[in-house]
Amino acid sequence: MTIDTTSYKIPVARSVADLRATVAEWRKAGLTIGLVPTMGALHEGHLSLVDLVKCKCDRAVVSIFVNPTQFAPHEDLDAYPRTEAADAAKLIGRGDLIFAPTPDEMYPQGFSTTVSVAGVSGPLEGEMRPTHFAGVATIVSKLILQTLPDIAVFGEKDWQQLQVIKRIVADLNIPVEILGGPILRESDGLAMSSRNVYLSESERKAAGSLNIIVRETAAKVAAGAIIPEATREGIDRIRALGFDHVDYLEVRDAGSLAFFPTGHATAPARILVAAKIGRTRLIDNMPV
Repeated sequence: MTIDTTSYKIPVARSVADLRATVAEWRKAGLTIGLVPTMGALHEGHLSLVDLVKCKCDRAVVSIFVNPTQFAPHEDLDAYPRTEAADAAKLIGRGDLIFAPTPDEMYPQGFSTTVSVAGVSGPLEGEMRPTHFAGVATIVSKLILQTLPDIAVFGEKDWQQLQVIKRIVADLNIPVEILGGPILRESDGLAMSSRNVYLSESERKAAGSLNIIVRETAAKVAAGAIIPEATREGIDRIRALGFDHVDYLEVRDAGSLAFFPTGHATAPARILVAAKIGRTRLIDNMPV
């Protein structure tokens, strides 16, 4: 086993074999294991997921891997922040093992399998980023099967992703509990994101009001407003903040992400938004 214990003050596995060997030792000792998949550039939102795992399990594995298959050719794969040393420092005393494989380790020559999820992956992000969820579903399936954790935790900020992963686990009978970690927000309510560093000062100020509009739109729908009318008004308000484009502001069934055909929320609902300001695309969601 070649776990790296010298570069950082937390062990790092670079290969699936080393990850599995460490997990096997923990299992032999009767310990429970949790997994937090990330793409790195860790902030307090990510760290809250690690803390949640450690409340539930004896050991926490944090994967750091910028997954190329969930980025379209025109998206920001090359520009996505890679801060492994800083991430490792933040995990000291919180995580127990970093799994930081190379792209070749995760997608070796001849790799030809893709996991796709119908239904819940179709609308919203599925329409805006048609190849995205196949990449997410494939890499998450691999990480879960490589680690075989008792629990895996994903942030609720990526609400649709969370529902896709729950569908995978249910449909494929994968023996892992999937938990959602609450969205952590900045002092003005902006959802924490690794991409927030791209915002200019003026863009950051406008972005801080996005969550207010989403929350007020959700309140209107909860009070009986017709969904298309409330969301149309919300979109106009977001554009007035200076956002260049609103991909969607929609109220959907919280689990299936289906439309409410009557125009009113008749089941547990979620309001979801994606909007771009400058070069930064922000997403957020809240219960209705």
